[in-house]
Amino acid sequence: MMANLFSIFEPSSSIFSISTNWLSTLLGLMFLPFIYWAYPSRWSFLWSKILQTLHGEFKALLTSSHIGTSTLFMSLFSIIMFNNFLGLLPYVFTSSSHMVMTLSLSLPMWITLMIYGWMAHTKNMFAHLVPQGTPFTLMPFMVLIETISNIIRPGTLAVRLAANMIAGHLLLTLLGNTGPSLSMSILLILIFSQILLLILESAVAIIQSYVFAILSALYTSEIN
Repeated sequence: MMANLFSIFEPSSSIFSISTNWLSTLLGLMFLPFIYWAYPSRWSFLWSKILQTLHGEFKALLTSSHIGTSTLFMSLFSIIMFNNFLGLLPYVFTSSSHMVMTLSLSLPMWITLMIYGWMAHTKNMFAHLVPQGTPFTLMPFMVLIETISNIIRPGTLAVRLAANMIAGHLLLTLLGNTGPSLSMSILLILIFSQILLLILESAVAIIQSYVFAILSALYTSEIN
């Protein structure tokens, strides 16, 4: 019996005091050599089509000076979606539900954008602090509001991803723990609801990775 409901998200497995659960994020490296020698399958064609669609969307958001960064956001989308789907497998650690990972993705990117923006486009960065058409009396408040909203961006990206992944897994865990005490007829309903929740979580895994990547591209497009 679990002492704490959130204990399923704790990286407790270790070998010689080294956490092994985080190694699930490296499982994708086992599948990468496949694309260099295996004959292209329908899945590879589908994945190529998805990446081409994402490239078109990122290209439309980014300015001409940031077009090359679309590859970065496609890689970011791939990493997050892969880890989200891994978390749906039994006995696989959900690394994307931890702020350690989500902040590691959002914070360095935000810091890099801020350093580049303030060093290369200082005037434009100051202009972003005051939206066009703001009355003179409200300008100090708008600068404060825009500064705070800019500072909390990496935190909101990280919390959004981690909270959405935790919420679905907790709901699956709560429903799954009630199974042994249910009758057969209600158990069939529970299994059907769990299947529906897994389908929903699969959609959430894709949507949250897309939201993370698209918001990162939008933040990058402001640096001009």
